[in-house]
Amino acid sequence: MRGLTDFYLQQEEPVKGTFLALRDFILTQNTEITHELKYGMPFFCYKGKMFCYLWTHKQYKQPYIGFVEGKLFDESIMLQEKRSRMKIFLIDPNADLPVEQIEVFLKRALDFYIKP
Repeated sequence: MRGLTDFYLQQEEPVKGTFLALRDFILTQNTEITHELKYGMPFFCYKGKMFCYLWTHKQYKQPYIGFVEGKLFDESIMLQEKRSRMKIFLIDPNADLPVEQIEVFLKRALDFYIKP
């Protein structure tokens, strides 16, 4: 867990606060979501399967949520860029979190893993 803590502590504000708020929000979406450090990034897994992660876009210098099965999303506000499987949702660290939109994306992402 120390690696995860270090990741958040090394961020500068306002990105640090954004990441911490996103972490807490994501973890409240389902009791089976776990939080792990993979590839140097905080990943969120559902029953051991990675479904989203947090990172900062190099060009835009903005934090984002990356969705592992993002290619299945048909959302114009998500970026795919050169990724074949994932799409990202940029977050403005100087604005309130768009929690309703994030919640919709998270529920949709979890639906890919939850078998009825």
